[in-house]
Amino acid sequence: MTRTNTISFSVEVGLRFIGMWPDSAFPNLYWGAYMTTLITVQYYQYAYIFEHFDINNLWLLMDCLSLTLAYSHIVLKLLVLMYNRRIIYFMVRAIVEDWNESLANDSYKSTMTNMADISRRFSNTMFCAYICCAFFMSIGGYVLQAMSEANEPDNNKSRELPIKMAYPFDTSKSPIFECFLIEQFLYDMVLALLVGLVNALLVALILHVSGQIDIMQQDLLEIYNKKYDPSTFLLLMKDFICKHQKIITYSENIESLFTVIALMQVLWNTLVMCSSGFVIVTIISSGENTSTLVKPLIFYTLITLEVFVYCYAGEFLSAKSKAIGDAIYESLWYNLPPSDCCIILIMMLRCQKRLTLTAGKVVDLNLEGFTSVVKASASYVSVLNAMS
Repeated sequence: MTRTNTISFSVEVGLRFIGMWPDSAFPNLYWGAYMTTLITVQYYQYAYIFEHFDINNLWLLMDCLSLTLAYSHIVLKLLVLMYNRRIIYFMVRAIVEDWNESLANDSYKSTMTNMADISRRFSNTMFCAYICCAFFMSIGGYVLQAMSEANEPDNNKSRELPIKMAYPFDTSKSPIFECFLIEQFLYDMVLALLVGLVNALLVALILHVSGQIDIMQQDLLEIYNKKYDPSTFLLLMKDFICKHQKIITYSENIESLFTVIALMQVLWNTLVMCSSGFVIVTIISSGENTSTLVKPLIFYTLITLEVFVYCYAGEFLSAKSKAIGDAIYESLWYNLPPSDCCIILIMMLRCQKRLTLTAGKVVDLNLEGFTSVVKASASYVSVLNAMS
């Protein structure tokens, strides 16, 4: 059975577990449990950084800082989502209303079903990718390192946890080490799913707006193909304008929900990409065991992918909003009576203001911005490499 919602089932389950889905049971309890766990782990991560802070050992500092900053970013994302929880409720209910209207029209239903399928495939792909990365960054990375050190003497073998933390007791002995290794693996899995959840939610909301824009274009084509009676033109245009205003309001809500998250994504992930890139360059230049390269390389790829998703979503939304004005302009509006033509011209002027996704309402998110983030992180890596 086809799911009649642009938000996939996996995203809905994730939102319920963090207490962000409308009418979910005990939302504050779930959210509080996640935040308590994250903040506790963050305390031990930052304690490790302060204990081992040494500007002369940039490699260790950047290795710890990259993961710690990334996990801090997830905490901030949850705080922003909780602050804007009412916006999420409003958008979910608006999606349900749009689907109820679309189910009554076969052409509308086909368009929205295609968007729902894309959203579902993207969500599943993101979750699978993040789960695989979390595995290789924790258990997988440790196994590869243990295999590479199998032939070395016991006193040369390292016994460090994937996530470096300053515990108040010794964790290098069995079975404490194995227990904490499994705990960190599960912790990484949960964080990976949370990051994938936020990205999948953004894409699902953008795809829903895209589906509504496609429906508007279908209605416009039907008007100019003379499928409607000219005497009902004003009523049809009124409905058309209401749909356009609804799309604008919906896009503004997406902007309000994700603008702070996108700003943190650009600034925070630039630092994280810089730290991870420096670790990768250091390992390659030092000629160390290539097994130690797996973790920072996968992490760098994951962070870069996350920035790309946000920038591509902003680019896609802008392109789709421009398509409304292009569809109106390419129609036979000049064959209409002057009184009806004026309405079309006003709509064309309104469409010139694009729908955008911005980072902190400062800069637009687009593919050009993505290249700027990658270039900035690469330049910072070269500076750190020269300092080391």
